[in-house]
Amino acid sequence: MLSGYTCVTIKEGGQYRMAETKNLCAQIDLALHTKVCEEREKAGQTTSQYITQLLMEYYEMKENGGKSSMENKGNRTMAFQISEELFQRIKRYLERESKHLGRKYTQREFVLDLITEALDAAEAVGEASGTRQEEGEALESTLAENTPVEAESEPEKPGYDADWSTAIG
Repeated sequence: MLSGYTCVTIKEGGQYRMAETKNLCAQIDLALHTKVCEEREKAGQTTSQYITQLLMEYYEMKENGGKSSMENKGNRTMAFQISEELFQRIKRYLERESKHLGRKYTQREFVLDLITEALDAAEAVGEASGTRQEEGEALESTLAENTPVEAESEPEKPGYDADWSTAIG
């Protein structure tokens, strides 16, 4: 009978490799195991990656007086669901970019790059629009300063029979 422990070997590039790691096994409550597995799947990580992340965050938090390092840096979490098809497209893109860059290009980097590019473009359009608006307001102000103001009742000028109100307006 199996003992209930599972050990995993990582397969990369068609070959199995063992990173410089040490196995850590523990019996845990079934409900906790289920919760860990669900959260690990949502994160898209292997069990090893997920447990490593949890333990690192725990020890960072413990060292920082109960605050996670992410809290200390003012970071916020954004989470959303996407279709399986889009997820697979992203995975393929990340694999191509990783090969192109010669290092792993992460989902986090990819999403942050997209958000940053979109915000930079929107801000550039907003600044250009704001500049045009400011230029328009300056032109209106200049025109208002240089446009003669009509008097409510203009005295009749001797020798002229013209209607001044229609000549100006």
